Formats: sequence, C-alpha cells, structure tokens
Amino acid sequence: MSLSEAPAPQERLSTGEFIALMAMLFGTLAFTIDAMLPALPEIADELSPENLNRTQLIVTSFVLGMGLGTFVTGPLSDAFGRKPVIIGAAGLFCISAAVAWWAQSLEVMLVARLIQGLGAAGPRVVALAMIRDLFVGREMAKIMSFVFLIFSLVPAIAPTVGAGILAIAGWRAIFPFFILFSGAATIWLWVRQPETLPPEGRKPMKAASFVSAIKEVFSIPMVRLSIAIQALCMGILFGLISSTQQIYDVIFDQGHLFHFWFGATAILASSASIVNAAMVVRLGMRYLITLALGSQIIFSMIMLVLSFSGILEGEAGLWLWFAWSTTIFFMVGLTLGNLNALALEPLGHIAGMASSITSSVSTVAGVAFAVPVGLLFNETLGPLAVGTLAYAVIGFFLIRRMARLERVAVAAEA
Repeated sequence: MSLSEAPAPQERLSTGEFIALMAMLFGTLAFTIDAMLPALPEIADELSPENLNRTQLIVTSFVLGMGLGTFVTGPLSDAFGRKPVIIGAAGLFCISAAVAWWAQSLEVMLVARLIQGLGAAGPRVVALAMIRDLFVGREMAKIMSFVFLIFSLVPAIAPTVGAGILAIAGWRAIFPFFILFSGAATIWLWVRQPETLPPEGRKPMKAASFVSAIKEVFSIPMVRLSIAIQALCMGILFGLISSTQQIYDVIFDQGHLFHFWFGATAILASSASIVNAAMVVRLGMRYLITLALGSQIIFSMIMLVLSFSGILEGEAGLWLWFAWSTTIFFMVGLTLGNLNALALEPLGHIAGMASSITSSVSTVAGVAFAVPVGLLFNETLGPLAVGTLAYAVIGFFLIRRMARLERVAVAAEA
C-alpha cells in the first residue's frame, strides 16, 4: 500500500476538519521558527559562547532551507501526488530535528536547521495545492481565510510553548516537540485525508519546462519588481525575528517575559489580514503596499533618531520598541500577500511553477538581507532601525516604479 493509498476514507473531509488539518500543517512552519526564540540565549551559551549573535543563524538557516525547498516541492507534488510529498518532507523534517536535538556544535545545528527548513517547505507549499485541488473561487478564498486566521494565532502561542519546554526540560527538549507536532499532523493527514490529485491529473517533472518558467518569470519587469520588494519586506521581517529576543533581553531586561511580548505583537499584527481584506478591493494592492512601506519609513526614521539620542531606555523605550515592532509585522501583513498576487497576475498559465519560483527567490534573498542586520546587533536598536529604514526606502521606490510602468503600459494600449 502506497502512502497516497493509506487507510483514508474516500469521501471528502468535513470543512471544519479540513481547515483544522491545513492550519496544523501550516503551523509546523511557525512553531519551528517562533518556539525556538526563547531558547536562543541558552543555545548561545552552550554552542557559541564566543559570539552570541551567531545563534540568530538558527532562525535564518531554517528559513533559507525553506526557501530552497520551495523550488521543488510544488513540482514534485504535481508529479507524484500531494500526500507522498508532504509525508516524505515530514520525514526529512523529523530526522533533521533529531540531529539538531543531538548537535554538539553550532555548525551541526545550522546544517540540521537548513535541512529541517527543506522539510518544512512541503507543508508550506503542498497544503496550498491541496486547497486549490478541492476549492475554487470564493469558496477557496473562504477556506484560506479560515486557515490563515487559525494559523495567525500560532506565533502568539509558539514562544510561550517554547518557554514552557525550556523551563521544564531545557532547550534540547524543544526538538522532540517539533517531531511530535509534525508527526501528529502527518499521521492525521495520512489516515484521514484522501489524495487530492489523482494519477490522471499528475504532470511529470520536466527540466525544460521549469527552465522555461524561470525565464518567463524574470522576463517580465512587473514580476521582477514584485519579487525584489517581497525580498526586501522579508529581509525586514527576518531581521526583526532574528534580533527580537536579544532586544527584549539585552536592551530592556525582559528576556523572562519575551514570549508574552512577542505573543501580544502577533495578536495585534494579525489584524492586518482583516484590514487588507476590507480595503484591498477599494484601494488596490499597490496603494496598500505603498502606504505600508511609506509609513514604515516614517516609523523607522523616528526609531533611528530615538536610538541614537539615547531616549530608548526604561519603560518608555520598551513600549516604543513594542509599538514599532508591531508596525513591522503589520506592514508585512499588508505587503507580502499583495505582492505575491501582483507577481502571479501575468503568470496564470504557469501559476504553480511561478508561485514556487517567486516564493523561493524572494525568501532566499530575504534571508540574505536579514543576516547582516542580525549579526550587526550591538545592544542597541541602531542596526535594526538602519536596516529596516534602508530596505523600506528601496521598496518604496520600487513600488513607485511599478506604478509608473503600469501607467506607461496603459497609455501604450490606449
């Protein structure tokens, strides 16, 4: 019996169970990033005492692996089916988590996290494909809204879960938790969810088709600009996530309460998806992206000035930092989804491969932008403020260029 022929019922799952399953598969990704954050100081003390900043790479190496894995998981699921790819990716995820659990050096840890990211790309990409297999149009949008509503709560609780495990059993115990979480989601999928892509609907992997899709993606100026802006926004996000635990701990002496602060930020910022859904039809995707980046330029300039002036100290500084970090997450909620939609607008005929390509390139480039920001942490908000401001300014000018290209194209057609 093959993986896709597991003892699952042939009828479709109830909508509620399907939404819960998809949200849990997506949740593997968020848990694997956010539950690690409270443990970074202890890992640094044990594996990198000579350079504490290097432990931030535990976050970005995972994201890098996820970005690389996104290149191939979509085409693999088109060729071999959805369930076998998710189950195989989960196996890779769990094995690499076990290696990270055992790791005695930061280098082994980083390699294991990179491979763990490759495995996490399976649920990230293929779960979306399963939703597309079963639902279309407004019904698909409705399902996605519920899935992401549940998923948006994961960053609010993951650091608290990580902190609880850390307090009870130490940082290494977080990795068995990852194995249990991924294993539970995978068994649920295997037993309950029928394969959504029948053999007659599968497409063999062809290198020529993939190369052709890459060439087409990067031949369209609007798509190139969208990918570049996505990479900059991800650089801002990953730079923040990499540094946030150290900022709360070292600058504001709130390391013991970090998970509560981060959870509050996640809850507040999750409203960005609601705001975007309410405003995007009336105002348009480019307008909201421009507004979000322009606002972030102002917020980052204020924080940069305050950082260098020495005002960001004590309780007032803590609340200013909390507010600013929340605006960054909110900005991401108003930009990434809209930018992805803009990138795929002219690529509907190769939407699956194009989505893998654009997501992978923007994620890998985002990691490249984020790493130097994190490694430059110097016990002030300066490096993060400078990096965020620089990337927001570049992104703002690129989205303005996109608008000018669109006006030129409309004028030419007229």
